[in-house]
Amino acid sequence: MSDEAKESELRPVEAEDIRAVEAILFAAEEPLDAPNIADKLAPDADVQAIMEAVAEKYHDAGFNLQKTGNKWVFRSAPDLAHALQKHVVQQRRLSRAALETLAIIAYHQPVTRAEVEDIRGVSLSKGTLDVLLESEWVKIRGRRRVPGRPVTYGTSDNFLLHFGLESLTDLPGLEELKAAGLLDDRLPPGFEVPAPDPDNDPEEDPLAAGDDGSELEPLEMDLPENLSDGQSDDVAEDNASA
Repeated sequence: MSDEAKESELRPVEAEDIRAVEAILFAAEEPLDAPNIADKLAPDADVQAIMEAVAEKYHDAGFNLQKTGNKWVFRSAPDLAHALQKHVVQQRRLSRAALETLAIIAYHQPVTRAEVEDIRGVSLSKGTLDVLLESEWVKIRGRRRVPGRPVTYGTSDNFLLHFGLESLTDLPGLEELKAAGLLDDRLPPGFEVPAPDPDNDPEEDPLAAGDDGSELEPLEMDLPENLSDGQSDDVAEDNASA
């Protein structure tokens, strides 16, 4: 059945559809995507039209319907943040290294640890990545198709949710970063802020079943105990050149 035929079978939005979606989202413990919402509605419900109607209904209310990635959630209106300050849980401040790493991952994803270190110009401690992974702002995406198969990192839906972004295309560009005072006006010639395109990387494979994303250890070869140091070096050189 064509998409046009399917759309023609969807009925107009009714008041009960809006009430049902309100109840579904208020009861949900996390943001929901369209299929999850549709599963709780009538088969002929036009989910997209219903979500647009709900968003319009709460556009100027104390809370709004917000789309984060491909999921929907009710959030307090941004201009009322001052009224909720006493109820906000203060999060642990990220170190400068963690903030720089998060920014690199956000703009360059999918990116490996070695690539992060190359961009920053310094080595990256395991603890820095652990903090970002534990915060669930960063996730392991897959493995790069290069020797060693290093894991690749990218941002998660929680990253979009925390920073109020619908998608990665909403990340600030060069001029916005300058206006916010986050970049110096004296930038090198040709300096550009990359446009994230996380869904277009032919050199990345998704994690296979059972792959927990741990870094692969280099292969080691056991040498006979009766070889002298010199013989071991010869064997090692032969193995390296093989």
